[in-house]
Amino acid sequence: MAKRKVLITGMAGRIGRVITERIGDKYELTSLDVKPADGYRSHVADISDLDAIRPAVEGQQTVVHLAADPRADAPWYSIHKNDIVGTYNVMEASRQAGVERVVFASSNHVVGYLPMKDEPYLAYFERRDADLPDPVPMITAEAHRPDGYYAVAKAFGESLGSYYWDAFGLSCIALRIGGVHDIDSPEGMGPLGRSLYLSHNDAAHLVDCAIAAPASVGFAVVYGVSNNTLRFHDIETAAELIGYHPQDNAGT
Repeated sequence: MAKRKVLITGMAGRIGRVITERIGDKYELTSLDVKPADGYRSHVADISDLDAIRPAVEGQQTVVHLAADPRADAPWYSIHKNDIVGTYNVMEASRQAGVERVVFASSNHVVGYLPMKDEPYLAYFERRDADLPDPVPMITAEAHRPDGYYAVAKAFGESLGSYYWDAFGLSCIALRIGGVHDIDSPEGMGPLGRSLYLSHNDAAHLVDCAIAAPASVGFAVVYGVSNNTLRFHDIETAAELIGYHPQDNAGT
């Protein structure tokens, strides 16, 4: 059986490398980035240029859209170009090319002000472990409390994915990704960091599940964190919809 053709935007970045190292042999992967990805067919282009990225999307079955300015505090001019215009271009090029699904890298920052503003989540931010209720109520995908322009752009991408599913039948699964770090360890993290931790193995599993999810999952927004003791994001929905079952735990 032929492997599924998957284009990964931002493959040369941190999460792109994490994914390709773990599931690269499972799919026929192609990179779209501003620099080549070692060992893979690569299209070098800026996602803010729709005409430039069309050739990369042609013939693909799934697009995993990771490319963005990843800085949570990035200024508006960069977010607008890379995270808003760029995301529209990837979605529109995918529609034009007949892609079956876009897996969109959203972010926990879409609800980032909840732990900075509201109890009981504020207890994580202020390291008041004793004030945490048992159990902690889980934050679901319906919540929106963006904590910067980056987060606003991720919320935009989720809404755009919903629109492209309803209007054009292009499936989109948005992953509100937690904390993926160069050093794959929660050592030294406080309660908030341990709640958001997403291990490299779980990150690859998350994306793999979104790629392989049945066609019946037309549009969905799910959280992507490891099975952390201190988590406050709902991952049960991800288990139900796309079969995401993280194995790692950042501990307490």
